[in-house]
Amino acid sequence: MSYAVKEMFVTLQGEGAQTGRASVFCRFAGCNLWSGREQDRETAACRFCDTDFIGTDGEGGGRFQDAATLADTIEQCWQSVADASGRRYVVFTGGEPLLQLDAELIAAVKARGFEIAVETNGTIAAPDGIDWICVSPKPGGALVQKNGSELKLVYPQIELPPELFDTLSFQHFWLQPMDGPNRLENTQAAVTYCLAHPRWRLSLQTHKMIGIP
Repeated sequence: MSYAVKEMFVTLQGEGAQTGRASVFCRFAGCNLWSGREQDRETAACRFCDTDFIGTDGEGGGRFQDAATLADTIEQCWQSVADASGRRYVVFTGGEPLLQLDAELIAAVKARGFEIAVETNGTIAAPDGIDWICVSPKPGGALVQKNGSELKLVYPQIELPPELFDTLSFQHFWLQPMDGPNRLENTQAAVTYCLAHPRWRLSLQTHKMIGIP
């Protein structure tokens, strides 16, 4: 299988329980809830996405002919910045990464010593071998992946109140204020909800605060 990658870079994870951890981010092109084109936003299942996942023209992006080639590039990306003795960590994201992340790529990346994380909307079942599964539910997509490491709910979403997910099997439950013109109001609303419902914790996009990718 070949893989279409929008961009790839080394950074610190900015959200959730792994915040601050050195990571290779491998952003796949494509999503099953929105085309990525602005003219389609109003009819998309998910209308608030702020990520560019169209094409393969981003930093470190491209088309990779097989799993070994992409895994080699991920390893080279890590080695360009991180100490070789550090715990290797790659985050597959998108778009929707589970449209492309498969057993062959998981095995190839594992063979190069990486722990694997995925950030998914949960509409596709995650394959075996992923070490950290972050599910971020979106409206208009039936939730298939109902267990994992963390559930990160962008808040508020009228169609998706947090109570819908309380019984699911995740280690961590996060509310992340929706970015945009109402960010401050959304942050206060998330704080209020977390105070009243201590199972939920506040997740902030720290990478945006400190100006890293």
